Amino acid sequence: MYLTVDQKVAQLPPDYPEEMLSAIRDEFVQSGKTIVVLDDDPTGTQTSSDVTVLTSWRVALITDELKKKPSILFILTNSRSLPESEAIGLAHEIGTNLNEAAKASGREIVVISRSDSTLRGHFPAEVDALSETLNMTDAVIVLVPAFIEGGRITIDDVHYLIDNQTLVPVSDTPFANDVVFGYQNANLKQWVEEKTKGSISAQNVNSITIDDLRLGGPQRVIEKLQACPNGSVCIVNAVSYRDLEVLVMGLLRAEKSGKKFLYRSSATLVPIRAGMASGKIVTPLKQKTGSGNGSLVMVGSHVPKTTSQLSWLLANGTSKAIEVKVSEVLTSTDPLAKATAISQQTDKWLASGNDVVIYTSRQQEVGADSASSLTINSTVSNFLVNILKFLTIRPKFIVAKGGITSSDLASKGLSAETALVLGPVIPGVPVWKLDAKSKFPEISYVVFPGNVGDETALLDVCRKLDV
Repeated sequence: MYLTVDQKVAQLPPDYPEEMLSAIRDEFVQSGKTIVVLDDDPTGTQTSSDVTVLTSWRVALITDELKKKPSILFILTNSRSLPESEAIGLAHEIGTNLNEAAKASGREIVVISRSDSTLRGHFPAEVDALSETLNMTDAVIVLVPAFIEGGRITIDDVHYLIDNQTLVPVSDTPFANDVVFGYQNANLKQWVEEKTKGSISAQNVNSITIDDLRLGGPQRVIEKLQACPNGSVCIVNAVSYRDLEVLVMGLLRAEKSGKKFLYRSSATLVPIRAGMASGKIVTPLKQKTGSGNGSLVMVGSHVPKTTSQLSWLLANGTSKAIEVKVSEVLTSTDPLAKATAISQQTDKWLASGNDVVIYTSRQQEVGADSASSLTINSTVSNFLVNILKFLTIRPKFIVAKGGITSSDLASKGLSAETALVLGPVIPGVPVWKLDAKSKFPEISYVVFPGNVGDETALLDVCRKLDV
């Protein structure tokens, strides 16, 4: 029987009494550093605002951005869509480029490997590759999967998903059954042991508890971090923004003493690490399309939450809909012709002022193993990319549902190399303004994670942007 959120939180001490965000901001600015977030899919921008995201990691591009001395810079790696061996190679490549860009720009960097709050991703392989390339093998790996905006919290070392105000261990959710990144343990110490195949035992994983944060404050955090052996893993319990503020203040002070840290976290930690508010909701910009074109929603994610949101949108909205039957895409002798036909129909509807929803069939096709499943995902994603490439009519705005989907559509379908993250339109759902050189210059582009929001959220976002 699961506890409710209220029942569990009532057992915890109250939040640490001191507000720390402004003090963190002062310390961070004085450090003269930029936080570089390597995001394994684009949903990591979901808590940030007024920051730049790059879909390319060319040394010159990163150098130019670092010379602007930003507080935060995102680099979209989309590594969650890759087999582990390719993700490792990519981490080495990006780490090498980061080293060169940091040296060329004269800017010190702090690296966060941002990944999924439901524990899917290439851990520890990706982080290990980064630590080697960045010469940080002696750094403590700080693991912070808490995603406050999305209802993912960690208590007593167990990571939970909040579902209808009930605390569900993530090991009991569909995310734990992911065909590529599945796992058995919600206890993060045991999860680390599981993911490292026993090379790090649960008893050797360090932990910062809720009591440490709320009763001991930053000083207790410093003591716990200083006690962590170099190269070890330290998991962090967190329920609130204040918990993460206390953590960050302790981390900043521990860094001053020479301790090194490499972060693996969800999105919530990112702005707080720079002393910035997390999850500030933005008011959508009025679109300057110069026409009455309709909007475009493209759905690739297969998680149950996405399917329920799609069903609600189709049942309660007025959009024209096209289903992409995945089984036909995988067996088609001429997929480009099929994609072109969908693009042409979409163009007609958009030009007539109709909103359009393009979605993949809801029965997920899986392969015999994780590698073949990733190949299937890539094939389907490339099909959606081609639909977008062949469009000639500019939509009023674009919503991309699913992490891998939204990454590929932005970088490959729309040829966007940079974007400005305006902020979340609803908690956990960021809006980007794509660069002037993209297929549809400066269009509003919504990166909608598959596992965020209630049943009505997809329709709600479309209505908010329809201004």
